[in-house]
Amino acid sequence: MGIENSRILNEDLKERIVTAETAASWIGDGMTLGLSGFTRAGDLKAIPDALVKRAETDPFKVNVFTGASLGSDIDRMFAEADIINKRLPFQADPRMRQGINEGSFHFVDQHLSHTSEMLRQGVLPEVDYAILEAVSIKEDGTIIPTTSVGNSLAFAMHAEHIIVEINEAQPGALEGVHDLYAPAPQGQREPIPLVSPEERIGTEGIQVDPAKIKGIIFTNQLDSPSTVTPPDAETRDIAGHLIDFLKEEVRLGKLPENLVPLQSGIGSVANAVFHGLLDSDFEHLQVYSEVLQDSVIDLLDAGKVDFASGCSVTLSEDKMKQVFSNFEDYRDRVVLRPQEISNHPEIIRRLGLISINTAVEMDIYGNVNSTHVGGTKMMNGIGGSGDFARNSRLGIFVTKSIAKDGDISSIVPFVPHVDHTEHDVDVIVTDQGYADLRGLAPRERAGLIIERCAHPSYREQLHDYFEAALERGGQTPHMLEEALAWHREFETNGSMKKLVKS
Repeated sequence: MGIENSRILNEDLKERIVTAETAASWIGDGMTLGLSGFTRAGDLKAIPDALVKRAETDPFKVNVFTGASLGSDIDRMFAEADIINKRLPFQADPRMRQGINEGSFHFVDQHLSHTSEMLRQGVLPEVDYAILEAVSIKEDGTIIPTTSVGNSLAFAMHAEHIIVEINEAQPGALEGVHDLYAPAPQGQREPIPLVSPEERIGTEGIQVDPAKIKGIIFTNQLDSPSTVTPPDAETRDIAGHLIDFLKEEVRLGKLPENLVPLQSGIGSVANAVFHGLLDSDFEHLQVYSEVLQDSVIDLLDAGKVDFASGCSVTLSEDKMKQVFSNFEDYRDRVVLRPQEISNHPEIIRRLGLISINTAVEMDIYGNVNSTHVGGTKMMNGIGGSGDFARNSRLGIFVTKSIAKDGDISSIVPFVPHVDHTEHDVDVIVTDQGYADLRGLAPRERAGLIIERCAHPSYREQLHDYFEAALERGGQTPHMLEEALAWHREFETNGSMKKLVKS
């Protein structure tokens, strides 16, 4: 049986198998593309290369919408080929980041639960082509996604045409792990009927009219491996402080012994914090998150986590080989959903999550910057951290207390860009300790954050600023002419430590 016979069960669709170059020729200047992929998982493997190759002789620009960041160097190639007009809602590529900050193209930084809602409302440009990676296509045209769902369901629903890349390298055992559910338009919808992480409320694939599928390409390439680094001394300390906090919450009766469903943002720090749970006494945990990283697999293997819900599986090279060569061992304990469901405020609030996300920096009153270096230069985007922090039972932000060999303090008087206001931040954790900010006024928060979370080499400077600001008064004391002096000092002299004390 040929691969097209086992992976395409609709006879008519077998006539639509084309090359990536042919599919790329259908893309016109000014079009909007909805690409599958969420944090280096389930992204395209062939058409992006064909589009870049075509641009060498036939320049064009398109809007590129995705679930989150892409692997396979897609964002880098698109940026270098200068084919981007507008990119949303998230990216994590250095070359793409450079283009964004140079103003070479537009980047719309969105909460990850909002993109599909805005498509539904007709606020965003209409999607001309949804281009989706799949395991297979069923008899009725149902598309079975691979290692991510992201915004693929929304793109397929709202696109004029669909192109499918069937990836032979992705295991067929992925069929059945997805739960595809889309809310009705606002004002017409019922409550989303999900009340526990292991529940399924939708279909196993993306149901579309087969007539919308214009072309099918076959590929054979695994996802790009995760770029997370192993835990280091500081991230292990962060994990230890967070676990101490959670233990105290259990001791006081504020949390059950198996906690509540956990969410963790993407990245090395968040991954390391989850790894810390391996050596804790917590058992029978559940995960309701976006990305299932190596640490979640390790917790499943150790019997610490009973079930994990996400919208993508993003793993290191070794972990990818382990998991996908034995995926039958995991498929009954994992589900992948659209990101508007994994990140939906209604469900996050209902389940009462503990959310753990990473900050670039925090200020002494609990405001968090998670996107802009120096207040102006975009890093990656807000991602799902806002979806979770505002709606979780516990919104926790973690970061190392210093960066750049100590020349930057991650605790500053005032963050130059606010992604998460003090109202959405319950607990902050660094390698120095944790500060529980719940129920505290701004003046109470400042001293606690400085003493428990700031690096010792910066505490005196922070105290000096706060004491001088108190002389000015106010609900949230600041010296506005000095509030961003730390960032100015780093930009001018290369270190926040050189700041002249107030």
